[in-house]
Formats: sequence, C-alpha cells, structure tokens
Amino acid sequence: MTATVFIDGGAGTTGLEIRERLADRAELTLLSLDDSERKDPEKRRDALNSADFVILCLPDAAARDAIAMVSNPRTRIIDASTAHRIAESWTYGFAELEPGQREAIAGAARVSNPGCYPTGFLALVRPLVRAGLIPHDWPLSVNAISGYSGGGRAMIAAFEDRSDADFTETAFQGYALGLAHKHVPEMQRHARIAHPPIFAPAVARTYRGMIVEVPVPLFALPRRPSLDACATALREAYRDSPLVTVAPAGNEGVVRIEEDAASDRLTLRICGNDETGQARLIATLDNLGKGAAGAAVQNLNIMAGLEETSGLRV
Repeated sequence: MTATVFIDGGAGTTGLEIRERLADRAELTLLSLDDSERKDPEKRRDALNSADFVILCLPDAAARDAIAMVSNPRTRIIDASTAHRIAESWTYGFAELEPGQREAIAGAARVSNPGCYPTGFLALVRPLVRAGLIPHDWPLSVNAISGYSGGGRAMIAAFEDRSDADFTETAFQGYALGLAHKHVPEMQRHARIAHPPIFAPAVARTYRGMIVEVPVPLFALPRRPSLDACATALREAYRDSPLVTVAPAGNEGVVRIEEDAASDRLTLRICGNDETGQARLIATLDNLGKGAAGAAVQNLNIMAGLEETSGLRV
C-alpha cells in the first residue's frame, strides 16, 4: 500500500526539489493540482485533506492558512516555512539533533522543517552545549554564506535576470544588519542557549551551497576544551547518522561553498589552533538539500516508516 503526498507550493524552488526526490518512488503517490486548480480553494482543500502527508512549501501566512484548511486528524503535515519552528505543539524536524528526536518525528502529526542556516549552526553548537563544553549562557556568533537560491524566486531573478528591477552583479552581499533575522529565535531555542547568537548572514553569486561558521575562543571557556574534545563530542553525537559527517582533523587547505552542494549531506569541521585555544566550527551543506528539500524528504521517510535516505542525494 502506498502513501499519498501533496506538496502545497510545489511549483516553488523547494517544492520542485522535493518533487525531484520523490519522483519514481513506488512506495509513494504524489497528488497534484494543475495551475488553475491550485487557485481554486476547494480543489486545494480537497487535496490537503485527501493526502496521507502534506508538505507545505509556502510563506508563513499561507502555511498557517493551509493548516487551517486541514479538517481531519489523519493528514500529517511537514511545514517547510518558518511559521512553526519554535511552536510548542510542533515537533522540530531535525532528526539528528537530540537523542530520541528521530522517534519523536516518526510519531508526530505536525513536523516543522528546520531552516538552512539553523541546521548548520545547531549541528555544530547543540552537541557541544549538551556536553558542557560550551556553557549554555556563552555569547555566540555565527557567520554564514548561502547560494542565492535560498532567497527563492525573487533573489534568483535578482542574480540571473538582467531585466529584473533588483538585478545585481555583486559577488557577495551581507544582509540582516539589524540583527533581527527570523532564524535567530530558532537557533536560540533549539541550541538551548540563554542568549540569541549574533548572526551575520550573506549571499554569494553561486546558485546553491552554504557555509556556516561559529568562531569559539576555547581558551576563554570554563573547561578550556581542546579541538580534539570538540571533535570527539560531535563524532559521538552523529556516529549513527547516514547524512551528518565529522571531517577528519586538519587545518590545511580551504573550505568551499560547493563542498556539499547538490547533495543532502551535512559535513562538520573543527578547525583551529590548540596553542592559541581558538576554534572555527564549520558546517557545509546545500541550502536546498539538507537545508530544505532534503530535510523535508528525510522527515517524510521517517514519518512514513520508510528507509530514511530513500530518494536523497547522499
């Protein structure tokens, strides 16, 4: 027996990526609406209530509206928007983040997909906070750069369409300079830290890929952990993960934004200098993969009792 899946917002960047990962999956049946039907409230309501699983790829307000249209207790929802990432009644869809999180997702009716930037930040920070290597009240900062596809159609047009009013030829631009990015509450809550991190996001002239970096003065922390202690804590946290890898130690070379682009992997690195007691915690992932569509499909697989990596790019 196959499970039915409806992607609401399936024509957007994330929705199309999810559809690609679900194509030709014999254990799943995709429900679709054509362009005219997507604008028909009743057709959309029927699709939302007919599916075993609904994946929302919508702006926050539209995602809330879609959820209100689901009138039966059977349909299970994965929301890729930011609307429910810190909501008490929703399960956070980062399977690797906490012991028991995968099991919580498996039994959940409502799962909120993590954000792309928080995925990198949380993967690096949460195990170190849980292990007591970083105090929960330590002031943290996070620097991150994403491919422009993370901004959706408007940003893609700004980087690719010379006729677009916002077209730019810039190679790199920082943003959210007011330190009120919508991902910050998600980072703080799920890292279980006392203070919001200083978040410095940027976008680069590359379609996809992401680097998330957390600088840490190990020498100033109460336990003064070594680079090896931090790496050991991360390896222990992700030892059973098919998607999250801790790279071998080594500070030579460079880290490129394309390292895990076009994949659903997440690679973590602990770099730095033991003599100075300084560390650079670095995550590479695809903003459309483990940062969006890949995570949604991973959550769907877990909720449906299927192989966790089915359809994923590993």
